[in-house]
Amino acid sequence: MTPRHFCTLFDSNYLLKGLAMLRSLARHCPGAKIYVLCMDAQTKYVLEHLDLPFVNCIALAEVEDDALLRAKADRGVAEYCWTLSSGFTWHVMQRFPEIDFLTYVDADLLFYSDVKPLFDEIGDASIAIIEHRFTDRLMDRMVNGRFCVEWDSFRRDEQGMACLSRWREQCLEWCYYRLEDGKMGDQKYLDEWPDRYSKCHILMHPGAGIAPWNYARYQFGQDASGNVTVEGAPLIFYHFHQFQLLENGGFDRLSTFYTSECPEPAAIYEAYEVELKTCLADVRILVPDFKAGLKPVSIVRGRRFIQRFVPMWMKEVARRFMRY
Repeated sequence: MTPRHFCTLFDSNYLLKGLAMLRSLARHCPGAKIYVLCMDAQTKYVLEHLDLPFVNCIALAEVEDDALLRAKADRGVAEYCWTLSSGFTWHVMQRFPEIDFLTYVDADLLFYSDVKPLFDEIGDASIAIIEHRFTDRLMDRMVNGRFCVEWDSFRRDEQGMACLSRWREQCLEWCYYRLEDGKMGDQKYLDEWPDRYSKCHILMHPGAGIAPWNYARYQFGQDASGNVTVEGAPLIFYHFHQFQLLENGGFDRLSTFYTSECPEPAAIYEAYEVELKTCLADVRILVPDFKAGLKPVSIVRGRRFIQRFVPMWMKEVARRFMRY
């Protein structure tokens, strides 16, 4: 079996989510090889001491060059991670020339079924991306990017490498959490890909890329084995945007910005929470006092209040003030 190659990145604050993603991907993609950019020493230590033979840990210092360090100097943590989504994917392709096809995946995904249908759909395409598929209520958010940087595939051919190289250079030059001159983070750059690259494929499987911004569009069910389906097709992966782990052992799934339109698909979230509890127990065998990424209940509730009641313009002012 030809192995499938993936890459991702996260720090200790995303370690539990990242570990859940890695394990679920390995379950549903036998033979997968996953390259992880460990953004801090604790992440690398934990991943290297768990039973994860499918993971290749790479330290941040091995990836950072002068161009990345210059970008790092004037970007927030999230902005730098977005800069690295293309930068690390490029690094893996350069460092491991045996890789013919590489897929970047976000750390806050969970895989629920075989990913083979996605690769079957991609076929011999050089590039594969996925749309946000916003609900009608959220279509105004398309201005921030038609596509979501959650599953991005590149083939080692002319178009695949040209696209990845251009994306990396664009993100090095500009990658900030604001809409400016037709740019937004790392994702707005993808808008031009279908027109620019003839071998760019847009994933259409209804079970891929389900997320808070689009779940209200879909009908969920279960197959004969109890597995979640989306419009009758298997759920392949869900993107857990906004999801928070709490210090008291609980979870905060979503703000009312999303749930007021339609309640979250409970079975999907319940499976994620079970996975995260297992991950936390395993990590605490190695690091008994591990608390990274676990948020105080009061802070999360305060953030949800702001998300619900504070006008967007005030949030933007606060974000820029806090950044500097």
